[in-house]
Amino acid sequence: MNIRRLNPLVLALGIFVISSCGRGEPASETGSGSGAKTSVVTGTVSLSGSSTIAPLVAELGKRFESLHPGARVNVETGGSSRGITDARSGQVDVGMVSRALKPDETDLTAHLIARDGIAMIVNAGVKVNELSREQIIGIYTGTITNWKGVNGVDQVISVVNKAEGHSTLELFLHHFGLKAPEIKASVVIGDNQQGIKSVASIPGAIGYVSIGSAETAVAEGTAIRLLPLGGVQASTVNVFNGTFPLSRDLNLVTKGTPSGAVRAFIEFCRSAEADSTIRELFFVPLH
Repeated sequence: MNIRRLNPLVLALGIFVISSCGRGEPASETGSGSGAKTSVVTGTVSLSGSSTIAPLVAELGKRFESLHPGARVNVETGGSSRGITDARSGQVDVGMVSRALKPDETDLTAHLIARDGIAMIVNAGVKVNELSREQIIGIYTGTITNWKGVNGVDQVISVVNKAEGHSTLELFLHHFGLKAPEIKASVVIGDNQQGIKSVASIPGAIGYVSIGSAETAVAEGTAIRLLPLGGVQASTVNVFNGTFPLSRDLNLVTKGTPSGAVRAFIEFCRSAEADSTIRELFFVPLH
């Protein structure tokens, strides 16, 4: 796998590139000796956008390439806003956007591939098991600055917040009825992995990231804990059953109707064939 470095101004840490080639060509079918037809896909699919979706699409890209040796899938991060901008301008074939499209984005078409939730996470040393909506708002607006103010120990709270341009921030603000200038952040981060590392390494830290990324980190022994939200445990299971209150769609977006390798890759990402990979990365499949 080739790794491409992004401009330092791009806040995403993770970059997933799976080689490069020319623009996608239409899929064709060739006959086998038995008379069966096999789809042949060639060309390149370029994607940019959400750091939440990028690791999933990178893995799906590897599988797609193994099925279609003449196809290449290139994935770069940079936030959902970048995915929208690049898809609109034609800079990439597909934007990755970890939210539903807005009313002013109807020039794009969304292709749902999975679902995810946003979890509040704290450093493993924080002695608080649950926070109310009002307490979370108080922490993020700076009216609560010590964990003893929410029945924890005497410890300063370090607030980890997402940078603008990331849909996780937009959804967090919308859910809690906040505006970006109201947030009093100690640390501003880009992608989920940076958020998880920051919360794990800073005593007294709190943040919010993709449930899938957080569950993966906990399974790997990272020093964070997921907090319930609205009395519901933060888990992909509860996203799947519809009980978790802060969930979102994970979309691939295109300008116009996709064709050739682009269409074939999107169809693959939406198919039951992708379900095992989606579950392995702790997201919720469509089927």
